[in-house]
Amino acid sequence: MTQNCKPNCCNSNSEKIYVKGTLHDIEVGMKEITLADKSLPKVRIYDTGGEWSANTKPDVNKGVKRLREPWIKKRANEGQTLTQMALAKQGIITPEMEYVAIRESLGHMKNGSYLITPELVRSEVAAGRAVIPANINHPEAEPMIIGNRFLTKINTNIGNSALGSDIDREVEKAIYSCLLGGDTLMDLSTGNNIHQTRDRIIRNCPVPIGTVPIYQSLEKVNGIAEELTWNIYRQTLIEQCEQGVDYFTIHAGLLKNYVSLTSKRLTGIVSRGGSIMAKWMIANGEENFLYTHFEDICEILAKYDTAVSLGDGLRPGSIHDANDQAQFAELATLGELTKIARQHNVQVLIEGPGHIPMNKIKENVERQQELCHSAPFYTLGPLTTDIAPGYDHITSAIGAALIGWYGTAMLCYVTPKEHLALPDKEDVRNGIIAYKIAAHAADLAKGHPSAQERDDSMSRARFDFRWNDQFNLALDPERAREYFGKSSHGNDFCTMCGPNFCAMRISHQIADEQKKHSQNQ
Repeated sequence: MTQNCKPNCCNSNSEKIYVKGTLHDIEVGMKEITLADKSLPKVRIYDTGGEWSANTKPDVNKGVKRLREPWIKKRANEGQTLTQMALAKQGIITPEMEYVAIRESLGHMKNGSYLITPELVRSEVAAGRAVIPANINHPEAEPMIIGNRFLTKINTNIGNSALGSDIDREVEKAIYSCLLGGDTLMDLSTGNNIHQTRDRIIRNCPVPIGTVPIYQSLEKVNGIAEELTWNIYRQTLIEQCEQGVDYFTIHAGLLKNYVSLTSKRLTGIVSRGGSIMAKWMIANGEENFLYTHFEDICEILAKYDTAVSLGDGLRPGSIHDANDQAQFAELATLGELTKIARQHNVQVLIEGPGHIPMNKIKENVERQQELCHSAPFYTLGPLTTDIAPGYDHITSAIGAALIGWYGTAMLCYVTPKEHLALPDKEDVRNGIIAYKIAAHAADLAKGHPSAQERDDSMSRARFDFRWNDQFNLALDPERAREYFGKSSHGNDFCTMCGPNFCAMRISHQIADEQKKHSQNQ
């Protein structure tokens, strides 16, 4: 294994390093932080974000590097089956799989193998317990994996509405999400210029992109749900596959006879896609066309290696409605659809709630794993209480940390403006950091082999009063520097305790006294 290093202009104490593959001609970029105490090992952080830095404004008209393009062309020239799942089932470790192994291991090896081996990645993808979203038309995406044996990932939702934002602001939010460490990005635009907005985002996004195709389909019928047709939806799927969307939320498990199960709910159907399909079924008296045409959907997705994220159209929108009959009836149907997708070698995620009190969270994971054959679980929160508008990034991060510990593979972030307004750039920041904390807490609890290195380095830096190292190791260095810089402090204390009541400072004094005492004996 060799490394090539380049300076990272956003931080004089870090370098962008590239870890070379051993099975394929690949390089995996990550950030390596040099600590003030040079005797300590450097700390690596996976650095999604292309060649950007906090001080470099990207050229959004140019787009980012097409990292996977040569791998995709090579497979096409060799006539290989397209999907990662199909190749994994054949025993083939693709460049994407080795890239993921290096990324998950932060390039660290033990006994000659990465901490997370390429073979583990292949076997989990083959079994359907993990997903590598990787549309052949999105070569800009840096490979990442979603599965409960790997680092817990987070998704960022962005997108315009009929009442706000534009293409430039959505692209700015997408880039900002990548710089802050978002692992995937969903464009949920429902306003003007949906196609153009998505295209600009995809070309500038080095993370997998997801969408909910029913939104653009509804736009094509002027917002009249009753006029939707399978043909309109099918054309929208193909259009978005051609653009490079890596995974689709598809509400195929919400059946007609499940709609009546929501009558006793406090908040009815809160999923946008779910409510659209429910309205269509009631108006037309027919079964959900996403369910009846699911085999057709899988045939389309398999051509592009676009994954399906089976949507929870009946997720609870309040803790009152958590774990009810409607929610679990749909979940059972998602399990049936999972088996169909896997037969077509289409990678599958299962979406989950929602609003769940803490005492009911574990049951959600256990039922999902049982009913959906251990497919990766992808959950919104869950929010553990409904009484904190303006702080729902916190109410949901509590639930996200718990559900991640129990086995959820990816967490969909919630911003402070959830239930209130369209998030702006600062809301994206607050949502991502809250969820990076939740995901990392889950990884520590699960014992992921590369999770604790950064925590231990931070703890040492705190005890040694190495302030710059603390900033550089932080999830949000800018915020940490801002808060510290506004206070009056010394080199070995902050304004919380001052010079005389700092426990760590006193601990150093105790250690010095003990050292002197032992030397005098």
